[in-house]
Amino acid sequence: MIASHTELNGLKRQRPEWEPWLAVVEEILRERGTPAWDVAVPADVTAGQATIPLLTGATIALEVKSVRRLLERLIRIASRSGPSKMATLPAALGADLEVLTLFAASVCQDGDPVKEVAAACGADAEALQAVIALLPVPFLHACNRRWASSISESWVEGYCPVCGSWPAFAEVRGIERSRYFRCGRCGGAWHARSLHCPYCAVDDHDALASLVPQTAGSETVIDACTRCLGYVKTFTRLQGCAPDAVMLEDLASIPFDVAAVEQGYTRPSGAGYPLEVRVIDKKAARRFFAWTT
Repeated sequence: MIASHTELNGLKRQRPEWEPWLAVVEEILRERGTPAWDVAVPADVTAGQATIPLLTGATIALEVKSVRRLLERLIRIASRSGPSKMATLPAALGADLEVLTLFAASVCQDGDPVKEVAAACGADAEALQAVIALLPVPFLHACNRRWASSISESWVEGYCPVCGSWPAFAEVRGIERSRYFRCGRCGGAWHARSLHCPYCAVDDHDALASLVPQTAGSETVIDACTRCLGYVKTFTRLQGCAPDAVMLEDLASIPFDVAAVEQGYTRPSGAGYPLEVRVIDKKAARRFFAWTT
């Protein structure tokens, strides 16, 4: 957690107006180290499938109470963040939330169940989505810790080989200038093809562009696709950042996102690959198997 603490403290100094929301992010980074999430990583995934993320079709067994407690903590912290949208979140605490359904929806980046809950309880849908998007992050980090060594060197898809997410940013590393994508949800890293759009797979050089900051000596560019209008922030550095710092690096570089949007580019919403996971109550499953045996 040293890397994340350093990054987090730096963000608090640079962006004091973000500190309320950074408190939510800090809680998630703290939760990332809880051993229970490592236990929850599915054992029956199949590695080696060329274009299919490891979590695809997995059954995830979690304790309802643990997931509910984490969600309630996040909501309480977020509701103290000041903006009026966040102030609506406590309405969700009194609702009969199907937390495992929301957890599964967040893993799959499906916003519809969250919108339905928000409409039913009177919470702001955008604010609730922002919080629930963080709910599975500790679990996804545990998956990356378990599976990172089994990711094929030949994986060059535009989405994460662990959780199917689109990249948060790219890194051009070292003197070899090897290119990697980084996942903002599980912290993973995978090889990325140069001069290739991760979203629409176009490799026509005439359709690809680089937006270069006016700041002299900047080590960040925005790689953009004029075909699908997607973009990826790209950082040149000696080595990749730690998994628990990816989310913070993404936050710290928001000015580049703003610049890309102002030029008409955007990040795709949703997942890069449909995971179709199933989340079940661990205690209920244990009782079932005890009864059947």
